[in-house]
Amino acid sequence: MKYSILLPVTPARPEQAVLFANLVQWTAAERLWQGQSLVLDSHHLATWLAGIGVRVPMGFGVSLMPLRSPYQAAFEARSVALATGHPVVAGFGPGPVSFQQAVLGRPYARPLQASREYATVVRRLVSGADAAVEGQYFSVAARLLKRPAPPVEVGLGVLRPKMAALAGEVADRAITWLLPAAHLAGTVIPAVRGADRTLGTPARTTAIVPVAVARQGRDATALAEATCGNHLKAAHYQDALRKAGIPVSERGDAQDAALVVDAGAFLYGTEDQIHERLAEFAAAGVDEVVLNTTGVAQLHGPKAAAQDLLQLLGGVRGGSAAEAGPVL
Repeated sequence: MKYSILLPVTPARPEQAVLFANLVQWTAAERLWQGQSLVLDSHHLATWLAGIGVRVPMGFGVSLMPLRSPYQAAFEARSVALATGHPVVAGFGPGPVSFQQAVLGRPYARPLQASREYATVVRRLVSGADAAVEGQYFSVAARLLKRPAPPVEVGLGVLRPKMAALAGEVADRAITWLLPAAHLAGTVIPAVRGADRTLGTPARTTAIVPVAVARQGRDATALAEATCGNHLKAAHYQDALRKAGIPVSERGDAQDAALVVDAGAFLYGTEDQIHERLAEFAAAGVDEVVLNTTGVAQLHGPKAAAQDLLQLLGGVRGGSAAEAGPVL
C-alpha cells in the first residue's frame, strides 16, 4: 500500500502549499492530493508549483462536477500532467444536493447516471480517444489535441456501495473519505471489485484518512471535528457513516466527531498506534492511503500538520522523521 499527503490547508496564496509539496519529495509519499478548493483553484496551484520547480505527482479528490464541463475537466487534468511531468489522478463527484442546486439551478435527478457519463467522457478524453457521448446530462463529441503526456487516471468519490460499484465499472479509482477500514473491507471494496467491468485493468482504491499524532495539549474529538465537522453535517455523509455502523446524529456536533474517532474513521494516537490502524486499510485491500491532517493544521497550525506527516511518513520510508528532511 502506498502513502500520500492531502494538502491540509486552503491556500489563499500558492506559497502556502510549498511545504507540503516538498514533503512529497522528502518522504515516501506518492503524491500530493487536493480536495475541492473554492478559494485558489487546485489545478492552478499545481501548475504554479510546477512553474517554480516543485514538480510532484498530483491527485484531485474530489473535484465537484457542477463546476466544470467534462471536457474542461479532462483538459485541466492533462494540463497538470504536462506541467508537472508526472501522472495525475483526477477524482470527481457530484457534491451535495444543495451545492448542485446552487451552481446548476437544480440538482442531478440521477447522480449516479451523471457521474457515469462524466467519468466516461473524461476518461476517454485523457486516454487520447474521441469522446462521442450522448447522455442525459453530458453530450460531448470532441477530443483533446494529441500531445505526449504522463497518464491521467480518472476516479470517482465513493461513500456508498452503489457509487463504489460504478467506480469499479467505469473509473480507474474509487476514492473514499472518512470510512473505517472494516467497512471498506466488508462493503465498499467488494462492491468495487464485483462490478461489471470491461476496462483493461481493475479499479484501485484510494482512502483519504484523517489522522493526528497524539501530543500534549491535543484533543482527539476537537481535532476530528475540525477535520470533518462540515462533512458530519451533510446528509449523504451521515447516511454513509450510519451504513458503516457509526450511529451519528443529524447535528454533526462534537458527540458525532467522538463517534468517528471511536470507530477508527479518524486515527489518533502514537506513531506506532496510527501505523497499526493504517495496516488495517492495507489488509482491507486499499491501494493508497492519503494522510489528512487538516484538523491539526486548523487547530495547531500548518507546521504542526507538516510535523505529523513527516513523523508518520518517516516511519513509512524506514527511517526517522529527521532523515526525511526539515520542517521549514
